[in-house]
Amino acid sequence: MISPQEQQEDTVSSPSSKPGFVSLVISTLAAAFGVQTDKNRERDFQHGNIYSFIAAGIIFTALFVIGTVFLVKLILAD
Repeated sequence: MISPQEQQEDTVSSPSSKPGFVSLVISTLAAAFGVQTDKNRERDFQHGNIYSFIAAGIIFTALFVIGTVFLVKLILAD
């Protein structure tokens, strides 16, 4: 028989819930740097919305490129 504490730990640690905004941002950043965990990747593929991840990836890429261009112009201006 499973105790209530063990059952609660299983539900907390199981990736059965839909990823929220913070999880989406963290997953996007982790994927961009190649350090995504298997647990989070499985959660994203099973419960995530593909369009949310595509939009987050495009926004991250645009911000990264704009930030890099700004940084290079700032350094070369001196």
